[in-house]
Parts: sequence; C-alpha cells; structure tokens
Amino acid sequence: MGVTAPETVRAAVDAAYRDEWGQVVATLIGLTGNWDVAEDCAQEAFAAALATWTRDGVPSRPGAWLTTAARHRAIDQLRRDTTGAAKVRQLAVLERVPNEPESEEIPDERLRLIFTCCHPALPFQARVALTLRTLAGLSTGEIAKAFLTAEPTMAQRLVRAKRKIVEAGIPYRVPPAELLPRRLTAVLAVLYLIFNEGYDEQDGRRALAAEGIHLARTLARLMPGEPEVRGLLALMLLLEARRASRTVDGVLVTLEDQDRSRWDHALIAEGVATLDEALAMRRFGPYQVQAAIAACHATAPDADATDWPQIAALYAELARLAPSPVVDLSRAVAIAMAEGISVGLALVDELAESGRLDGYYLLPATRADLLRREGRLTEAATAYEEALELAPTDPERRYLKARLCSL
Repeated sequence: MGVTAPETVRAAVDAAYRDEWGQVVATLIGLTGNWDVAEDCAQEAFAAALATWTRDGVPSRPGAWLTTAARHRAIDQLRRDTTGAAKVRQLAVLERVPNEPESEEIPDERLRLIFTCCHPALPFQARVALTLRTLAGLSTGEIAKAFLTAEPTMAQRLVRAKRKIVEAGIPYRVPPAELLPRRLTAVLAVLYLIFNEGYDEQDGRRALAAEGIHLARTLARLMPGEPEVRGLLALMLLLEARRASRTVDGVLVTLEDQDRSRWDHALIAEGVATLDEALAMRRFGPYQVQAAIAACHATAPDADATDWPQIAALYAELARLAPSPVVDLSRAVAIAMAEGISVGLALVDELAESGRLDGYYLLPATRADLLRREGRLTEAATAYEEALELAPTDPERRYLKARLCSL
C-alpha cells in the first residue's frame, strides 16, 4: 500500500477530530468510568492516526479505528497501573469489547455524555467548560481564552467538575422520561450560552458559535423527536446567517440597517426548514418561538417589509412560555413598530419604573431609539448617554456614540 500524502492525512484527522472526538471520549468513559483516562487515550489515538494513516491509508470508518486505538491504549495504561478493584473492573470491561469494531456498529454514547456534562448538580460554568472539553475537544487553554479566564483557573474548574460527578454519584446515562424535560432544558441552556459567547466579534471567541451549532446539530441527530432541540438549532442558524453584517469597521449595525445581501441565505433556508420540522411536532417551546421571531426578520426582503404585528404576537407567546423583563423589552419594541412609537415607549417607561432592568444597557438604548424616532431629541441624547455608560462591548459603545453624535 502506498504512502498517503501528509496533507491528506492531516485533513482526514482534523475532520475526524471534529466529528468523532466526542464519540471516542464518550465510548471510553462509558467503558471505564474514568474521564481522565478517556481523554488521554483519545488524544493518543488521534496522534497515532497521523503516522498510521500516512502509512496504511485513511480507514473507511475513521471513528471506529480511533475508538479501537483509544481502547487499546486504555487497556495498556490500566495494565501498567491496575492497583485497585475499580481499575481491575475497568480493565475487564475493556478486554471484553470485540477487537474488530470495524465490523460492528459502535453505539453512540454522546447523548449520555451530553446529559452528564450538563447535569444540574454541577455549577453552570462547569457544565459549559466540561461540555466544550469532552464533547467539542477544545483544550483547557482554548476554553480559558474564550471565557477570558486564566488557564489554571479553568483547569481547576474542570477537575472539580469531574470530581463532583464521581463524589455525587451523578449517573452516566440519559435521564428517565419523567426527568427528561427539566434536564433537556439545562442541556439546551448550555449549548445556547456556548453559541452566544461566540456570537460577538471578540477575537478568540468566534469559534464558540461554530461549536454551539455543531453540538446542537449533534443533539438534533441524537434526539430527533425533541422539537425544542430543533428549535434551538434553527435559532442558532438564523442568527449566524446575519453575523457578517452585524458590525462594520468595528461598529455595531442594527438589524434595520444591516446589508441583507451579506446575509447567508443558505443558512437562512436551513434554519427555516429546521424550524418547520420542529413546529410540525406540535409541541411548542421558547426556542421555537425565538426561532420564529428570527425567521420573521431573516425572511423579510427589507426592513420595511418586516411583519411587526406577527413578531409582537410571538413575543407575547414567549413572555407566556418564558417570562422575563428582557422579553418584555423586546415585545415593547415590536409593539412600537406595529402599533405606534408612543405605545411602545409607554411600555418601555413602565419597565424602567419597575426597576427590573436596572443596569441593563439595552433599556436606555431602546428608550433612546424610540425617543429619537418620536423627535424628542434632547431626551434621546440623555438616554443614549446613560446607555453608553452601561454598554459592555466596544462595537456597542461605538454605535451609541455615533447615534449620540447624529443628534
């Protein structure tokens, strides 16, 4: 057999890492119950693939090859250090697995891994970090950089999360039917946070949006009968489709002013189709409603054609399903565009008086925009200044400064 070109092998290994890392790690955790052994041996298997595939060619089923290689490394490691009953049991389990999984279907263990990583007993940030490490294959340094955290701090967070799983006896399984809705909500919250953390324009974080979409696609394949999973995936796709037009020269561009020719219409089509699949199941949830709102914006040919009455109705439904003051603020904007600026502004003023959004920069920013549209420029300038003091990122601050100067 001839030698395969190194660049071909590198591309194949990179693709396998993207598609198979979580499955390889999940399979080994399922066999051994040892997260560290699983991750270490998976890394060794991918490293070995670079040399072996160059010599022997890329296998027809890379995932099966990698799982077998990782299992053999786990056996070798446990044989060198089998000093307790638990390790003896782990070794026995590994050695009972057939040596030729190429001829067998390897069961997909990722669903169990997703639910274990996102167990409600773990702190939320630990769930996020563990999901990115074990399912997406990000290094500790990459996760730390993405969340603006020191690498030793993130390493400690991962160690504590794994220890908590063992000490609290968190089961490595998909939860039973009666617990699934609550646990699935926790999983979806982690995936959406990962996506949102990468949706801004800060260097080092953009890859998180792609990881969020990748994990949501994986979950949608593993749970085809759960409409909220497809709702979340549709929402991510529709938001990602607008990314290229969200900023220009480091300045935030509002949806109304975005260049729609720069939107990714293939992603929009996929997002709408995915949403239709979810809605056809007739079990509606907040992610489906948010995706429907995003679809209204994404499918409007221009800002003037936006179906604001429909969006206002959808926000009312979202407020029923997942009440929050942020949803109320968005609904007020939709009502302002559908029924009149003064109507929406009155709702925004009620929110401001309630104090539920104190410190949230979009409250004064929204109020400023509505005041500007109504011609109350002095009041608008004051509201823009208030929003500017609270804005969390440079693109948002630049946008608010530009609006303030335009007055």
